[in-house]
Amino acid sequence: MSTTRLEAFSDGVIAILITIMVLEFRTPAGHDWPALAPLASKFFAYALSFVFLGIYWNNHHHMLHLTQHVTGAILWANLHLLFWLSMIPFTTAWFGETHAAPVPTAAYGSVMLLAGAAYYLLEHLIIASQGESSPLEAAVGADTKGKVSVLLYSIAIPMAFVRSWISAAIYVGVALMWLVPDRRIESHVRAGSRR
Repeated sequence: MSTTRLEAFSDGVIAILITIMVLEFRTPAGHDWPALAPLASKFFAYALSFVFLGIYWNNHHHMLHLTQHVTGAILWANLHLLFWLSMIPFTTAWFGETHAAPVPTAAYGSVMLLAGAAYYLLEHLIIASQGESSPLEAAVGADTKGKVSVLLYSIAIPMAFVRSWISAAIYVGVALMWLVPDRRIESHVRAGSRR
């Protein structure tokens, strides 16, 4: 099976998740700028989750461009990733509505941790299916950012019960770390298209 259908399906799911998140916003009762103030926490959670979903969409897109064929294991691993991504709207709403209360903040981090682990599993199943000359393996190398992300989520989850704002800051830090352009996969995709 080619990667086209898998990519199209995944793109559709991520687009729906972003739409679901924005539908959580209700029009404020007031008609002036201060009426928006109660939505600040929800907007922060939405913006953070929008960035995370954008990062997953971008990296998933690049990863599939270095994938030659799709196996049954890859299909199931992709569904596993989409399952955890589909939990983001729920935890985003809970995190934002409760103004980063400890349990919702930890739940948000748990979903992010499990989504990161699912992405890592998908990446490694693709690499394993490609054999020793895997272009994806050459592109991601040691995957330091992926491992650091999982470590930071593992710190942020229990930290939510100490100071939830520290957990929120860690989540922002992980997002910023991934926003820094990572040209490894792009350079391999470009090199492959020149051949």
